[in-house]
Amino acid sequence: MPGVLTGFTVIAAVIGVGYLLGRLGVLGREATVVLSRVAFFVATPALLFGTVARADLRTVVSSALVVTVVATTVVAAVFVLVARLVWRRPAAETTIGALASSYVNAANIGIPVAVYVLGDASFIAPVLMFQLVVMAPIAFAVLDTATRGRRSLAGAVAQPLANPITVACVLGLAVNLTGWFPPEPVLRPVELVAAMAVPAALLAYGLSLHGAPRPGSGDTRRDVWLAVALKAVVQPAVAYLVARFALGLPDPVVLACTVTAALPTAQNVFVHAVRYDRGVVLARDAVLLSTVAAVPVLIGVAVLGS
Repeated sequence: MPGVLTGFTVIAAVIGVGYLLGRLGVLGREATVVLSRVAFFVATPALLFGTVARADLRTVVSSALVVTVVATTVVAAVFVLVARLVWRRPAAETTIGALASSYVNAANIGIPVAVYVLGDASFIAPVLMFQLVVMAPIAFAVLDTATRGRRSLAGAVAQPLANPITVACVLGLAVNLTGWFPPEPVLRPVELVAAMAVPAALLAYGLSLHGAPRPGSGDTRRDVWLAVALKAVVQPAVAYLVARFALGLPDPVVLACTVTAALPTAQNVFVHAVRYDRGVVLARDAVLLSTVAAVPVLIGVAVLGS
């Protein structure tokens, strides 16, 4: 299980550095917000542009993509139905909860897991592209509307252009489809900034843990535990059932679909929550608890599928 352990160890180490910085007060009280904004507005768009631009679209459009779409949609819909219709949560908080239930850590955990457990990094491509090109723009559209109020038709059409992550994905997809890459003097600064995306998000998350109450407690505890249960248990279970019985896929593909669905909530969800100032505690706790829960789940899936 080196892939599982390596991915979690790296993430835990960087988060631990962030926590230590928060405990020592080195970066000040606004460090979490500042780092999250740097990640959201600068580093993550640069990373996503390069990722989408270089992605092999042939590996994305596959049966694994169908499994990803179904499993993600099911768990996100369950959270929305419960949180919105039963608990009457606001739209923005519901959106953050839906992301916490379904948006997997496909990059800094998913890639090493795909390499060491599945033996092929391409298995993570359908998940990564679906999240970047479909899930993120939809979530941002809802969050923008919920936090800024109703807009005119022109404002609604132009709204995606105000989100740097959506713009970066669209530009990356355009580069991918046309095959034209910007010259090296342009790409190098983008790559340099992109390298900051993951550590900035992890450090911001670690900073937020200092002084925070016990995870899964307080007013958001029901939302947190629902999100964690959906993420850690329901999503991989749905992926397995769809891959095995609905589509009848080969065993290696079934294992890949189940493993990728069992990945924990991405730290990007926390960054988005801080950016919109909605569901921050929910996102923070869901990331932490789903990451802890994912360790035995991933190990168990890998052992049973081997």
